[in-house]
Amino acid sequence: MGKRVFLIVLDSVGVGEAPDAGKFNDAGCDTFGTCVRSGKLNVPNLEALGIYHIQGTSFYNPGKEVAGCYGRMQEKSAGKDTTVGHWEIAGVVSEKAMPTYPHGFPNEIIEKFETSTGRGTLCNLPYSGTDVIRDYGREHVRTGKLIVYTSADSVFQIAAHEDVVPLEELYEDCRKARAILKGEHGVGRVIARPFVGEYPDYARTVNRHDFSLEPPGQTVLDALREAEYAVIGVGKIYDIFAGKGITETYPNEGNTRNMERTLELMNRDFEGLCFVNLVDFDMMYGHRNDIDGYAAALNEADLQIGRLMEKMGPEDLLMITADHGCDPGFKGTDHSREYTPCLCYGRNLKKGIDLGTRSSFADIAQTIADVFGVAYGGDGESFYKNILTSK
Repeated sequence: MGKRVFLIVLDSVGVGEAPDAGKFNDAGCDTFGTCVRSGKLNVPNLEALGIYHIQGTSFYNPGKEVAGCYGRMQEKSAGKDTTVGHWEIAGVVSEKAMPTYPHGFPNEIIEKFETSTGRGTLCNLPYSGTDVIRDYGREHVRTGKLIVYTSADSVFQIAAHEDVVPLEELYEDCRKARAILKGEHGVGRVIARPFVGEYPDYARTVNRHDFSLEPPGQTVLDALREAEYAVIGVGKIYDIFAGKGITETYPNEGNTRNMERTLELMNRDFEGLCFVNLVDFDMMYGHRNDIDGYAAALNEADLQIGRLMEKMGPEDLLMITADHGCDPGFKGTDHSREYTPCLCYGRNLKKGIDLGTRSSFADIAQTIADVFGVAYGGDGESFYKNILTSK
């Protein structure tokens, strides 16, 4: 069995406000700290990897020896969303912010979309995903009109009841929107948001699907694929990168199933990267200001992280990070501009190395390139030599 990297993105698990948080109206945000202060958090495996040793955090408490290497990462990209966060993790910094629509999309966009889909639209405002189906769901079911909404992020979201608009039709409507939303209106993601149930108990399903722009430059995924390494995406990874650089994909089925899939992949003999997104923290708890639910989800993921650590082979590398914050105890329901954790573990790695504060998420990409000896000129700086045990 050759070298393998398992890169787990704890979607939205930030570790405290970034230096420029004020520019994003996020001064004081602290996602992981909020969960710590809830008194409901029990994450012994993240603790063993060194999360409480990360300097500069509100929860800094370096009491125990650790088995991993640890640090925090500052985002360079002009945004705080999933797309630019993942792209930067994969080596590409987005210097220009993607367009957002705090007052809804212009009429020209909506008219093109309605003509293309043959359906009318409802809402066209920034909205919470759960609130929008509560407020517009009945009219949607009655009329068949698509619920179009956005958020503080660069997204065009389309909600539809699965009994009213079949999934494949909803996905095709998203492809049509993606074709329209280019150039100055090139939003980061068009997102299908299917839901089920009866009013007032509508519920979103795991059949969400994201239709992203392609990354603006070569990612480490592309470099690995060109070098004939496996690049396996679990969860939203394929969607976030519009399929570029991915050799095999397993779509999002929620945190628990995504981690189970990753554990199954550990039994496979492959050489390359397994890139995993765990979106429930963000989608189910951060955006809903559910502190206890967020902490409980972290507790469950921590148990599965422990299982991953036990199953790792002699040359496997586990890397755990996040793409932004979404503090469930903070004002509003939007993403928050935060540092993210960088936790690394492997049987052939040093223990207890403080990686400090990294200047870009892209340091992860450059480190992965070094693991496999792949030439890659991304926007980051490798820390592989810092953590590798000399042989």
